[in-house]
This record gives sequence, C-alpha cells and structure tokens, in this order.
Amino acid sequence: MSHKVVVSDTKVMDGETRAAVLDAVEATVKTTAAKEPAAVARAVNDADALIVDAGTQVTAEVVEAGDSLKVVGRAGIGVDNIDVRAAVDAGVRVVNVPDYSVEEVSTHTFALTLACLRKIPTFDRSVKRGEWEWTVGQPMRRLAGSTVGLVAFGKLASRFAAKLRGFDVDVVAHDPYVPEYRMGDLGVESVTFETLLADSDIVSLHAPLTDETREMVDADALDRMRDDALLVNTARGGLVDETALYDALVSGDLGGAGLDVREPEPPGDAPLHDLDSVVCSPHVAWYSEASRVELTQTVAEDVIRVLRGEEPENPIDPETGWF
Repeated sequence: MSHKVVVSDTKVMDGETRAAVLDAVEATVKTTAAKEPAAVARAVNDADALIVDAGTQVTAEVVEAGDSLKVVGRAGIGVDNIDVRAAVDAGVRVVNVPDYSVEEVSTHTFALTLACLRKIPTFDRSVKRGEWEWTVGQPMRRLAGSTVGLVAFGKLASRFAAKLRGFDVDVVAHDPYVPEYRMGDLGVESVTFETLLADSDIVSLHAPLTDETREMVDADALDRMRDDALLVNTARGGLVDETALYDALVSGDLGGAGLDVREPEPPGDAPLHDLDSVVCSPHVAWYSEASRVELTQTVAEDVIRVLRGEEPENPIDPETGWF
C-alpha cells in the first residue's frame, strides 16, 4: 500500500537520503513551501504523514485538516511548533530526532562562548578595517577560573559540560527534572536558577521552549546576573526577552551575548544587531553534513514505523511535550 508523505521545509533535510528511506515503502512524497497553518492544512488534507522542521506551525487546524494523517515527524529536536496535545487527541503520533546534533550543538555552544569571551568578531572587523590594535577588545577576562552555568541538563548540556573539562572552569546547572547524581557524575553542581544566575560568569541556555520556560531570561533574571557575564543561547529564542537583553547590554548590566536562536526567526532588523557585544549565527548550531543525513534518515524511518503500524523509536510524550 502506497502512503502519501508531505514534507515541508525541505532545505533542512537531505533529499537523497529522504528518497532512499521513503522509497522503501513506496511512499509518494509531496514537498511544499507552506509554513502558515492555513497553507499547511491545505497541503495535508489527504496525507498519511507530515514531516516538518522548526519553521512550520502544526496547529490544531492542521491536524483537523489531515483526515488520513497518522504521524507528524519533526525533523529536529524541539516540538514547540507542534500542537502535540491536539495531534494525540486526534490519534496522530508525533515523533522527533532527539540525538542527531548533540556533537554539533555542543561544539557550536563552545564556539559562541569563546567568540564572545575572546571577542573574535570585534578583532576580525578591526583587522579588516586596516587596524592592528589589541585594545579594541578591552576588557577581556580569562576562561580559566570562570563559572559556567547550564540552564537545563539534557543531552546537549551534558555533552557541553563534558567538553568543558580540561579548561579549568567550574560548571553548575539548574534542571528540576534531572537528579543531582547525574550532574555529579560529570562534576557538575546542581543549584537553583537564582544561584546560577548570580554566580555564573557564563550562562548557557539548553532548555526546551514551553509555557514554563518562555522568557525565563527576562529583565529580572538579567538583573540577577553579573554585570560582566555572558549569555549564550543555542536552545530556543523564546527563552529570552530580547528587549530586556538589549537594555541590559546597552546599560552595561551584562557583558555580552552569543545567540544562535531568536524570536522570531528570522529576526529582521533587530536592535541587538547594532551591538558589538552580541555575536549571532542563523540557527545553525545543529548543522554539519553528517548531522543533516542522520536527521533525515532518523525522522523518515520513524515515520515509516508508524505507517507500518509499529511503535516509533522517538515518540513525544503528549503530557509534557518532552521525549
């Protein structure tokens, strides 16, 4: 029996890998540029499966339009763009790819941290202007002896913590869903969110975007941080109140920020882009060619499992939206 699979946001997925996997079940694949709910709803009206990445909103309207829809595959980790409860209530499974870019994201987090700390973009711009002056990077702190605070301690944060070993830093973390012994196994101290903000030289965000975590880094949180602290975000842009972040940076109440994710995306002509203390990348922490192939293969194979009536390997918990 042939299945119809609608794929949105096709730039993220590797086309050859996707075709190789879905051809195994003789699936008919339709690609669409639709991202807004009304357009996506029209695209899935006779589809058995829908595969999307972060740019496509899968709302209750989309789920209701998919009369034959059995599974929504998220080509990525976070599922904040999918109404998981609406899908599950309609008998539609939701799957994601929780492990595919752990190496890439943890490495990119480190890269942003070092770029901010060592002010690499500032020096780069200076040299390209014909200057040769170290003082454009003043003041600059040493990484060794710093405290790095990890907000959430899942697989990505754990890998980042492991990579911090050998750099002579203290690592603390806050995650109410992770037992202290798991952090302790990596030499990480479990602390409250307030303590993490107050004591950390570098605060790195790794939490999923939920109602609980949205804008958790607001004006109050930023006020608790050290004046020379760095904020690094490779998780979700919605975790940060960007207006409050801009105000903190301009007023000197925060030292700098490294941002791979924004709210919204793309961010347009954001005031943060005018600040030399901010280093940005375009939601690319996940990317390498290896991770792209792995992402495509994993989500396509799990979609096939559901279409065959089998249990998926990476189902989303409808109660929490977690995996």
